[in-house]
Amino acid sequence: MIQDLELIISEGEGYTVEFKEKPDKKLAEEICAFANASGGRIYIGVSDSGNMTGTDVSNSARSKIQDFIRQIEPPLPVKTEIDSENCLIILTVPFGGRKPYCCSSGFFMRYGPNSQKLRRDEIIGLLKSEGVVSYDSWITDFLVRNDFNEKFYQTYLEKSGISPCFSKEAVLFNLNCAEKNDDGELVYTNAGALFFRNNAHDFIFRHASIVCTLFKGTDRANVLAAVEFSENLIENIEQSLRYLKQNLKTRYVFEGLTRKNILEIPEIALREAVINAVCHRDYFNKGSRIMIEIFDDRLEITNPGGIINGVTNENFGTVSMSRNPVLADLLFRAGYVEKMGTGVSRIQKSVKEAGLSDPIFETSGFFKVIFPRQDDSLFSFDAVRESGEVYVGKPLLIFKDEPVIVLKPVLPDSQSEQADDRDENSKSDDVINV
Repeated sequence: MIQDLELIISEGEGYTVEFKEKPDKKLAEEICAFANASGGRIYIGVSDSGNMTGTDVSNSARSKIQDFIRQIEPPLPVKTEIDSENCLIILTVPFGGRKPYCCSSGFFMRYGPNSQKLRRDEIIGLLKSEGVVSYDSWITDFLVRNDFNEKFYQTYLEKSGISPCFSKEAVLFNLNCAEKNDDGELVYTNAGALFFRNNAHDFIFRHASIVCTLFKGTDRANVLAAVEFSENLIENIEQSLRYLKQNLKTRYVFEGLTRKNILEIPEIALREAVINAVCHRDYFNKGSRIMIEIFDDRLEITNPGGIINGVTNENFGTVSMSRNPVLADLLFRAGYVEKMGTGVSRIQKSVKEAGLSDPIFETSGFFKVIFPRQDDSLFSFDAVRESGEVYVGKPLLIFKDEPVIVLKPVLPDSQSEQADDRDENSKSDDVINV
């Protein structure tokens, strides 16, 4: 039986406690509200003021209560207990694992000590938060035959290894990128539009673009450069990574005659962070975009939407869940995701192996990963002389073919002659050797 009954009743109604003098038609609404929230207990035979008035605990009364419980969809296992001494019926409503729940009079949610009927937008919000409805699977009105980018499609076939022998309709349909409308015409899903439609980021999908900004200093007061990438999702990923590689510091390590380029933040970490932002952002949020911001002391990559429902601080980075399962599958097939659920751990591992400060993850409302940048002293010419490494600064404007200055290390005569021969064979107009 329920322990500390008098204490519970004395504390009054709350988020997980409801009093009812007798079962009535609102009982199903209360059960529904608890199931859509965090669960709770309903004490039948107790007045709103906390007086134990008692109620009918006969078999017929219990049968009536079961009828109310059976109204809940999907079915919910509600535990019923009888306190014969006080003539009370206690219903224990579990945390619903198949939200949203409804009854014959609609959808309800527990807010504090009250149960309220949900409006349409609140129901949609609940569906989204529970992953019942995903943005990427929604069907659009855009006809594939009128608005198809062949270049995007062919690039995807190459990356994913899908044979071009299959018809476009069959491929798009099996990738969940298209569906038939009521007229039998092939139309895009949102995922299909974001991958294969011309003008994929027009006013309807503009929020799916990526904005990259370079700042002077450690705040947003002085903008040095900004660019918005608004192609399909794969192009956005590639261009964002190019932007990062051309605006972060790089050092060259020479191992014999082999030169190794090392970014101040590991490329693996950058790649995983950008892909994670594209794959898991909340595309229902049309007021925000993915932001990549470079400051003097840090790099921030932010996407709308906090951690996905079902992911906790304890299992963060170890479970495989996606807000956008179709997009996740498309990126996986194209080789942008090596294994579901490993992105965060790969970021952490690559940063640790590089001997850098741990990245910071913020997950409230927006998902943000912050990479502390390395001290400039690590890229100074003093450091170069001591380590045999060479630092090459990146140009500010990244989409112009501007010269890149390469500093050649002093090598022994024999190695120098070999290096000169190699450089002569690999010279290009946009490289200046000094």
